[in-house]
Parts: sequence; structure tokens; C-alpha cells
Amino acid sequence: MAAATVGWRVDRIAGIESRGLIFGAALALHMSRPLVPMRKAGKLPPPIVRASYALEYGSDALEMQRTAIGRGESVLLVDDVIATGGTLLAAADLVRQLGGVVSGVVALLSIDPLGGKERLRGAGIESRTLLPA
Repeated sequence: MAAATVGWRVDRIAGIESRGLIFGAALALHMSRPLVPMRKAGKLPPPIVRASYALEYGSDALEMQRTAIGRGESVLLVDDVIATGGTLLAAADLVRQLGGVVSGVVALLSIDPLGGKERLRGAGIESRTLLPA
């Protein structure tokens, strides 16, 4: 995953619950960068920022601590799968709420027929995966 980020400025690594946290923690350790957990609603102590997003069967929300990212910091978003892109777009919204910049997205794989990579690209976010679709 670290090799997939070559050329990107990365100040912090945001791992998205739950498997993205596992990959993100390993990547943060390897790259000597701070890990920012992005968790489902209600799991982090306040103060937090929240972003809601639609699911195929309803809605959900991601939260991050308000002090996790400084203005202008570049944040790498890490998850296991890029599916519809909804979770990753919500994660990008959290970064932007705090004045951060999304470096890009790295994930293990993408389910291309679901269109997530295209949605990310349309939002100006580059994504890279380790396994072919």
C-alpha cells in the first residue's frame, strides 16, 4: 500500500472502520505518520465532526475527532474495498470540514461495476488499488 502512494504528499493516514483501520494502522507505522481513526457514529469521544452518507439499504455516518487534522494537512484515506464510493466520499468530507486536503485513496481492491472509483474521480480524488478488479 505504501508503494501505491508514491508521489502523494501524506501528512496523516485516515483508516476507515473497520478493516481500513487495520490497513491504515500498519501503513501509518510503516510510513511513520499519525493514524486518524474514522469510526461509525457514537464510538469516539467528543468533540467530533460527522458526515452522513447513503447506503443501498439506508444511511450511515462516519465520525472523526475535531482535533485529528490540522488546516492544510494532506490526508491519505485507507479502506479495504472501493464499492460505491459513498463511505470514502463521506471520509473526504470529514477531512475537508477540518480544512485538510485529501491526498488520495488507497484500498486493497475495487468492485468496478459499482462505480466508486468514478465517483471519487468525479470529486477530484485519485484512488489506487492493489488488486485488479
